[in-house]
Amino acid sequence: MQASPSFLELLAAAAHGARQLEDEGVLSLALPLAEPRDNHRHDPLALLPHLGDGQGFRFLWDGAPGLCLAASGKTNHLELSGPRRFELAQRFSALSLSRLAALPQGCPPLARPRVLLAFSFFDSPLQEGTGVPGVQAVLPRWQLSRQGRHCWLRLQRSLGGEVTARSVAEELWEEAQRLSTLPSDPEAHGEAALGPGVIHRSSWQAGYRGAVKQALGLVEDGELRKLVLAVRQDLELDQPLDPLRLLSHLRRRQPGSCRFLWQLRPGEALIGASPERLLAVRQGQLRSDALAGTAPIGAPSGQLIGSIKDLHEHELVVEAITQVLTENGLRPRRPRHPRLARHGQLLHLHTPITADLDGQQPLALAAALHPTPAVAGLPRREAMAWLRSLEPFERGHYAAPIGWIDSEGDAELRVAIRSGTLRGRRLELTAGAGLVRGSETERELQEVALKLGVLQQQLCLPDSHLPKTLPLSPPAAAPW
Repeated sequence: MQASPSFLELLAAAAHGARQLEDEGVLSLALPLAEPRDNHRHDPLALLPHLGDGQGFRFLWDGAPGLCLAASGKTNHLELSGPRRFELAQRFSALSLSRLAALPQGCPPLARPRVLLAFSFFDSPLQEGTGVPGVQAVLPRWQLSRQGRHCWLRLQRSLGGEVTARSVAEELWEEAQRLSTLPSDPEAHGEAALGPGVIHRSSWQAGYRGAVKQALGLVEDGELRKLVLAVRQDLELDQPLDPLRLLSHLRRRQPGSCRFLWQLRPGEALIGASPERLLAVRQGQLRSDALAGTAPIGAPSGQLIGSIKDLHEHELVVEAITQVLTENGLRPRRPRHPRLARHGQLLHLHTPITADLDGQQPLALAAALHPTPAVAGLPRREAMAWLRSLEPFERGHYAAPIGWIDSEGDAELRVAIRSGTLRGRRLELTAGAGLVRGSETERELQEVALKLGVLQQQLCLPDSHLPKTLPLSPPAAAPW
């Protein structure tokens, strides 16, 4: 257990950091919170509404029982679009984190300062001034991180004017004391309250049917090997939704996924539960997940493992990831055969791919990997162009990388699938299917309808149109 410093020790650490910064720059201070007496204490999901002033930027990374991270407020931030977005985000992250005071506080990896990242699927919106930027990066003011029974609170403030080393230490100390007295019961956002009613669901089948037929023509003609075509459904609700309450539902229903929240302003938020890791970096080791091929829980395992089309679909993703890593000078390793991974009510074929990082920059590799064939298609450039033509909406953050990078270069980026965008009483949900030679239009529609329905069920939104069963081993199923 980490011993909590006294206030005088925290004040001394703050003064030391300020001298390093010469009273200018960002002072970053961290405190361990007392080890909880029960597993519910210091839950970042429950405490996020109380972290800082609770307004403006909020972020949640809920990998519980792994790392759970809540953040609020902005100390530094970056927003831009264009083909160099990954490179510039890496530069912003490195500069922001390297300019923090190197304090003599020992803290575990879970407590390191992090830059938080949310990319869009395409590097720029179709029309300038619309959609979401190519990347948003934030060095947060407040960061509350927990793993196991260990929990740390971090505050990052730019020094100058009335903000002094002493005032930062006092602010952190008082916030830590206040959070420790609050009840942090995850049921506060849980099942007790009645779910909202759905007033209206937009119709998507007719438009999607036409787009699928056109895409299958491209595949059959050999112009594309694969295209992953998505659909968006708008839900109008009878009351505004609390995104943290939705995330609490997802924690129960998607325990194997990483739940996330990206909220720039009140009333508008990106939420989701991603089963797919674009990349993770830990102590110089890289891991990426190939996740493709889907069957419902309860289907015979051999139905997925023995499906020629699903195995082919999966191997396309594995080959693409290993090729990208090899072309970037790494030597990827992979198991010979995929395994089954359960996420919520669905099973997927899953192959973890690992490599020594060899000094490569994580976001440079992310730029090379995104988007994988699991969310775009093959060949990549041609598939991306056709997605722009065939999908009548901006993907925005959907199927794009979201995550963080820390002060030691460790990082994790998830693919923002199983996600939705909440705007007041409006919820936008997106799902899709991978189309390859031999795919059938009606079965693709049924698969997408099931995925939209499952997501609504997991968010506790009743869906009378949810198909009761998913066809076993659907052709070219994608995990989203």
